[in-house]
Amino acid sequence: MISDVSVVIPLYNKGSYIARALNSVLAQTFRDFEVIVVDDGSTDDGAAIVKGFGDPRIRLIQQENRGVSAARNRGIAAARAELVAFLDADDEWLPGHLETLLRLEVRFPEAGVYATAYLIKMKGCVVNIASFSAEIPRKPWEGLLPSYFKVAASGDPPISASTAAISRRILNEMGGFTIEAWWGEDTDLWGRIALKYPVAFSWDIGAIYHTEAVNRIPHRVMAVKENPFITTVKEYLAMQEVSPELLRDLYAYVDKKRVETAVINVRSGCLSLARQQLLCCSYRSISTKWFKVFALTLLPKSIATWLLNTRDCIS
Repeated sequence: MISDVSVVIPLYNKGSYIARALNSVLAQTFRDFEVIVVDDGSTDDGAAIVKGFGDPRIRLIQQENRGVSAARNRGIAAARAELVAFLDADDEWLPGHLETLLRLEVRFPEAGVYATAYLIKMKGCVVNIASFSAEIPRKPWEGLLPSYFKVAASGDPPISASTAAISRRILNEMGGFTIEAWWGEDTDLWGRIALKYPVAFSWDIGAIYHTEAVNRIPHRVMAVKENPFITTVKEYLAMQEVSPELLRDLYAYVDKKRVETAVINVRSGCLSLARQQLLCCSYRSISTKWFKVFALTLLPKSIATWLLNTRDCIS
Protein backbone atom coordinates (compact mmCIF):
# COMPACT_ATOMS: atom_id res chain seq x y z
CA MET A 1 0.00 0.00 0.00
CA ILE A 2 1.38 3.44 -0.98
CA SER A 3 1.46 6.03 1.79
CA ASP A 4 0.29 9.62 1.31
CA VAL A 5 3.63 11.14 2.36
CA SER A 6 7.24 9.97 2.18
CA VAL A 7 9.46 11.50 4.87
CA VAL A 8 13.15 11.70 3.90
CA ILE A 9 15.74 12.06 6.67
CA PRO A 10 19.46 12.26 5.76
CA LEU A 11 21.64 10.89 8.55
CA TYR A 12 25.34 11.44 9.11
CA ASN A 13 26.87 11.03 12.58
CA LYS A 14 23.80 12.32 14.38
CA GLY A 15 23.11 9.32 16.55
CA SER A 16 22.54 11.66 19.49
CA TYR A 17 19.54 13.23 17.78
CA ILE A 18 17.96 10.74 15.36
CA ALA A 19 15.66 9.14 17.95
CA ARG A 20 14.17 12.57 18.73
CA ALA A 21 13.58 13.22 15.03
CA LEU A 22 11.94 9.83 14.44
CA ASN A 23 9.78 10.07 17.54
CA SER A 24 8.52 13.45 16.32
CA VAL A 25 7.46 11.85 13.02
CA LEU A 26 5.78 8.93 14.74
CA ALA A 27 3.86 11.40 16.93
CA GLN A 28 2.21 13.10 13.93
CA THR A 29 -1.56 13.50 13.99
CA PHE A 30 -1.55 12.34 10.36
CA ARG A 31 -0.49 8.70 10.35
CA ASP A 32 -0.34 7.51 6.73
CA PHE A 33 3.34 8.05 5.98
CA GLU A 34 6.57 6.20 5.35
CA VAL A 35 9.96 7.28 6.68
CA ILE A 36 13.13 6.83 4.65
CA VAL A 37 16.33 7.35 6.64
CA VAL A 38 19.41 7.50 4.43
CA ASP A 39 22.54 6.82 6.45
CA ASP A 40 25.33 8.55 4.56
CA GLY A 41 28.28 6.53 5.83
CA SER A 42 27.94 7.38 9.53
CA THR A 43 30.62 6.17 11.92
CA ASP A 44 28.48 6.43 15.05
CA ASP A 45 25.51 4.38 16.29
CA GLY A 46 22.82 6.28 14.34
CA ALA A 47 21.95 3.40 12.00
CA ALA A 48 21.62 0.98 14.91
CA ILE A 49 19.26 3.39 16.67
CA VAL A 50 17.07 3.58 13.55
CA LYS A 51 16.97 -0.22 13.28
CA GLY A 52 15.97 -0.41 16.93
CA PHE A 53 12.66 1.34 16.31
CA GLY A 54 11.17 -1.71 14.63
CA ASP A 55 8.35 0.30 13.03
CA PRO A 56 7.45 -1.09 9.57
CA ARG A 57 6.91 2.45 8.28
CA ILE A 58 10.62 3.22 8.79
CA ARG A 59 13.10 2.14 6.14
CA LEU A 60 16.86 2.48 6.50
CA ILE A 61 19.10 2.86 3.46
CA GLN A 62 22.85 2.82 3.99
CA GLN A 63 25.42 4.17 1.55
CA GLU A 64 29.03 5.34 1.48
CA ASN A 65 29.53 8.94 2.52
CA ARG A 66 28.58 11.14 -0.45
CA GLY A 67 27.12 14.21 1.23
CA VAL A 68 23.71 15.41 2.34
CA SER A 69 22.45 16.15 -1.17
CA ALA A 70 23.24 12.64 -2.37
CA ALA A 71 21.51 11.25 0.73
CA ARG A 72 18.37 13.32 0.14
CA ASN A 73 18.35 12.39 -3.54
CA ARG A 74 18.66 8.70 -2.62
CA GLY A 75 15.66 9.09 -0.33
CA ILE A 76 13.65 10.82 -3.05
CA ALA A 77 14.44 7.98 -5.48
CA ALA A 78 13.19 5.45 -2.92
CA ALA A 79 10.02 7.40 -2.04
CA ARG A 80 6.71 5.71 -2.84
CA ALA A 81 4.40 8.63 -2.12
CA GLU A 82 3.86 11.57 -4.46
CA LEU A 83 4.49 14.14 -1.70
CA VAL A 84 7.97 14.12 -0.15
CA ALA A 85 8.56 15.89 3.18
CA PHE A 86 12.05 16.59 4.51
CA LEU A 87 13.41 16.52 8.04
CA ASP A 88 17.02 16.87 9.19
CA ALA A 89 18.16 14.26 11.69
CA ASP A 90 18.91 16.84 14.40
CA ASP A 91 15.60 18.70 14.09
CA GLU A 92 12.08 17.69 15.09
CA TRP A 93 8.48 18.22 14.04
CA LEU A 94 5.53 19.32 16.09
CA PRO A 95 2.57 16.90 15.96
CA GLY A 96 0.46 18.76 13.39
CA HIS A 97 3.19 19.38 10.81
CA LEU A 98 2.20 16.78 8.21
CA GLU A 99 -1.46 17.65 8.63
CA THR A 100 -0.65 21.28 7.80
CA LEU A 101 1.45 20.35 4.76
CA LEU A 102 -1.31 18.15 3.36
CA ARG A 103 -3.88 20.90 3.90
CA LEU A 104 -1.65 23.28 1.92
CA GLU A 105 -1.30 20.70 -0.84
CA VAL A 106 -5.08 20.40 -1.15
CA ARG A 107 -5.72 24.14 -1.03
CA PHE A 108 -2.86 25.19 -3.31
CA PRO A 109 -2.13 22.42 -5.82
CA GLU A 110 -0.35 24.92 -8.08
CA ALA A 111 2.42 25.48 -5.50
CA GLY A 112 5.89 24.04 -6.03
CA VAL A 113 6.83 23.93 -2.33
CA TYR A 114 4.77 23.69 0.86
CA ALA A 115 6.28 24.99 4.10
CA THR A 116 5.35 26.00 7.64
CA ALA A 117 6.62 28.41 10.24
CA TYR A 118 9.19 27.00 12.65
CA LEU A 119 10.90 27.58 15.97
CA ILE A 120 14.65 28.08 16.43
CA LYS A 121 16.21 26.55 19.52
CA MET A 122 19.49 28.13 20.57
CA LYS A 123 22.03 26.96 23.08
CA GLY A 124 20.78 27.33 26.62
CA CYS A 125 17.27 26.17 25.70
CA VAL A 126 16.18 29.55 24.32
CA VAL A 127 13.40 28.98 21.77
CA ASN A 128 12.11 31.69 19.43
CA ILE A 129 9.89 31.68 16.39
CA ALA A 130 11.84 32.37 13.23
CA SER A 131 11.92 36.06 12.35
CA PHE A 132 10.03 36.12 9.08
CA SER A 133 9.73 39.06 6.72
CA ALA A 134 6.93 41.57 7.18
CA GLU A 135 6.12 40.84 3.53
CA ILE A 136 4.26 37.71 4.72
CA PRO A 137 0.66 38.57 5.67
CA ARG A 138 0.17 38.36 9.43
CA LYS A 139 -1.10 35.36 11.40
CA PRO A 140 -3.17 33.27 11.02
CA TRP A 141 -2.80 33.70 7.26
CA GLU A 142 -1.72 30.84 5.02
CA GLY A 143 -1.48 30.90 1.27
CA LEU A 144 0.83 31.59 -1.66
CA LEU A 145 3.66 33.96 -0.78
CA PRO A 146 3.32 37.22 -2.73
CA SER A 147 7.05 37.02 -3.61
CA TYR A 148 9.24 34.22 -2.28
CA PHE A 149 12.45 36.11 -3.08
CA LYS A 150 11.29 39.34 -1.44
CA VAL A 151 10.27 37.42 1.68
CA ALA A 152 13.51 35.42 1.77
CA ALA A 153 15.66 38.53 1.23
CA SER A 154 14.44 40.32 4.35
CA GLY A 155 14.02 37.73 7.09
CA ASP A 156 14.62 34.15 8.11
CA PRO A 157 14.05 31.67 5.28
CA PRO A 158 10.35 30.85 4.80
CA ILE A 159 11.42 27.34 3.74
CA SER A 160 13.84 25.14 5.64
CA ALA A 161 15.16 21.63 5.12
CA SER A 162 12.96 20.48 7.99
CA THR A 163 9.69 22.16 6.96
CA ALA A 164 9.56 21.68 3.19
CA ALA A 165 7.37 19.26 1.27
CA ILE A 166 7.58 18.92 -2.52
CA SER A 167 5.92 16.63 -5.03
CA ARG A 168 8.10 13.96 -6.62
CA ARG A 169 7.07 15.32 -10.03
CA ILE A 170 8.66 18.69 -9.30
CA LEU A 171 11.68 17.13 -7.56
CA ASN A 172 12.31 15.05 -10.67
CA GLU A 173 11.76 18.07 -12.92
CA MET A 174 14.39 20.00 -10.95
CA GLY A 175 16.83 17.12 -10.77
CA GLY A 176 16.78 17.04 -6.97
CA PHE A 177 19.46 18.64 -4.81
CA THR A 178 22.75 19.68 -6.35
CA ILE A 179 25.58 17.40 -5.22
CA GLU A 180 28.35 19.84 -6.18
CA ALA A 181 27.87 22.07 -3.13
CA TRP A 182 28.38 21.33 0.57
CA TRP A 183 26.55 24.50 1.69
CA GLY A 184 23.43 26.19 0.32
CA GLU A 185 22.29 23.13 -1.61
CA ASP A 186 18.83 23.23 -0.04
CA THR A 187 18.20 26.95 -0.66
CA ASP A 188 19.39 26.41 -4.22
CA LEU A 189 16.59 23.89 -4.77
CA TRP A 190 13.96 26.11 -3.12
CA GLY A 191 15.13 28.98 -5.34
CA ARG A 192 15.06 26.94 -8.53
CA ILE A 193 11.50 25.88 -7.78
CA ALA A 194 10.44 29.44 -6.83
CA LEU A 195 11.66 30.70 -10.20
CA LYS A 196 8.91 28.61 -11.80
CA TYR A 197 6.24 27.94 -9.17
CA PRO A 198 4.57 29.77 -6.27
CA VAL A 199 5.42 28.83 -2.68
CA ALA A 200 2.66 27.95 -0.19
CA PHE A 201 3.27 28.90 3.46
CA SER A 202 1.38 28.46 6.73
CA TRP A 203 1.92 30.29 10.02
CA ASP A 204 1.13 27.03 11.84
CA ILE A 205 4.42 26.15 13.55
CA GLY A 206 5.53 22.77 12.25
CA ALA A 207 9.13 22.21 13.32
CA ILE A 208 11.93 23.06 15.72
CA TYR A 209 15.30 23.91 14.17
CA HIS A 210 18.05 22.99 16.62
CA THR A 211 21.19 25.13 16.31
CA GLU A 212 23.07 23.32 19.07
CA ALA A 213 23.93 20.18 17.06
CA VAL A 214 27.71 19.88 16.96
CA ASN A 215 28.03 18.99 13.26
CA ARG A 216 25.62 21.49 11.78
CA ILE A 217 26.72 22.73 8.35
CA PRO A 218 27.15 26.38 9.53
CA HIS A 219 29.84 25.20 11.96
CA ARG A 220 32.12 23.95 9.19
CA VAL A 221 35.20 25.93 8.23
CA MET A 222 35.56 25.67 4.45
CA ALA A 223 35.76 28.26 1.69
CA VAL A 224 32.79 28.75 -0.65
CA LYS A 225 33.70 30.15 -4.07
CA GLU A 226 30.09 30.97 -4.88
CA ASN A 227 26.69 30.22 -3.38
CA PRO A 228 25.11 27.51 -5.57
CA PHE A 229 21.94 29.51 -6.13
CA ILE A 230 23.94 32.44 -7.48
CA THR A 231 25.42 30.03 -10.01
CA THR A 232 21.88 28.90 -10.83
CA VAL A 233 20.67 32.48 -11.32
CA LYS A 234 23.53 33.25 -13.71
CA GLU A 235 22.64 30.18 -15.77
CA TYR A 236 18.92 31.00 -15.83
CA LEU A 237 19.58 34.62 -16.79
CA ALA A 238 21.88 33.52 -19.61
CA MET A 239 19.10 31.28 -20.93
CA GLN A 240 16.52 34.08 -20.42
CA GLU A 241 14.45 31.84 -18.17
CA VAL A 242 13.73 34.38 -15.42
CA SER A 243 10.46 36.33 -15.46
CA PRO A 244 11.16 40.10 -15.59
CA GLU A 245 8.67 40.58 -12.74
CA LEU A 246 10.96 38.61 -10.44
CA LEU A 247 14.20 40.43 -11.15
CA ARG A 248 14.19 43.18 -8.50
CA ASP A 249 13.32 40.80 -5.66
CA LEU A 250 15.63 38.13 -7.05
CA TYR A 251 18.62 40.47 -7.13
CA ALA A 252 17.97 41.50 -3.51
CA TYR A 253 17.87 37.84 -2.49
CA VAL A 254 21.07 37.09 -4.42
CA ASP A 255 22.84 39.89 -2.56
CA LYS A 256 21.71 38.40 0.74
CA LYS A 257 23.26 35.09 -0.35
CA ARG A 258 26.48 36.95 -1.22
CA VAL A 259 26.69 38.39 2.29
CA GLU A 260 26.01 34.98 3.86
CA THR A 261 28.69 33.42 1.67
CA ALA A 262 31.12 36.16 2.67
CA VAL A 263 30.53 35.31 6.33
CA ILE A 264 31.41 31.68 5.62
CA ASN A 265 34.61 32.78 3.92
CA VAL A 266 35.62 35.14 6.73
CA ARG A 267 35.16 32.23 9.11
CA SER A 268 37.40 30.08 6.90
CA GLY A 269 40.03 32.81 6.67
CA CYS A 270 39.47 33.61 2.96
CA LEU A 271 39.13 37.37 3.49
CA SER A 272 39.90 38.47 -0.07
CA LEU A 273 37.28 36.09 -1.45
CA ALA A 274 34.75 37.37 1.09
CA ARG A 275 35.53 40.98 0.17
CA GLN A 276 35.15 40.20 -3.54
CA GLN A 277 31.70 38.72 -2.90
CA LEU A 278 30.59 41.73 -0.89
CA LEU A 279 31.73 44.14 -3.60
CA CYS A 280 29.44 42.35 -6.07
CA CYS A 281 26.38 43.51 -4.11
CA SER A 282 24.18 46.30 -5.41
CA TYR A 283 24.30 49.60 -3.52
CA ARG A 284 20.65 48.97 -2.60
CA SER A 285 21.76 45.95 -0.57
CA ILE A 286 24.38 47.77 1.49
CA SER A 287 23.25 47.25 5.10
CA THR A 288 24.70 47.44 8.57
CA LYS A 289 25.52 43.74 8.35
CA TRP A 290 27.26 44.30 5.02
CA PHE A 291 29.46 46.99 6.57
CA LYS A 292 30.31 44.80 9.57
CA VAL A 293 31.34 41.86 7.39
CA PHE A 294 33.28 44.12 5.03
CA ALA A 295 35.13 45.63 8.00
CA LEU A 296 36.15 42.11 9.08
CA THR A 297 37.68 41.49 5.65
CA LEU A 298 40.03 44.47 6.19
CA LEU A 299 41.45 43.08 9.44
CA PRO A 300 44.30 40.61 9.84
CA LYS A 301 42.99 37.09 9.28
CA SER A 302 43.56 35.94 12.85
CA ILE A 303 41.63 38.88 14.33
CA ALA A 304 38.78 38.66 11.81
CA THR A 305 38.20 34.95 12.37
CA TRP A 306 38.51 35.38 16.15
CA LEU A 307 35.92 38.17 16.19
CA LEU A 308 33.51 36.21 14.02
CA ASN A 309 33.90 32.89 15.83
CA THR A 310 33.93 34.16 19.41
CA ARG A 311 31.85 37.36 19.33
CA ASP A 312 28.35 38.14 18.12
CA CYS A 313 29.73 40.90 15.89
CA ILE A 314 27.54 40.74 12.78
CA SER A 315 23.99 40.32 14.07
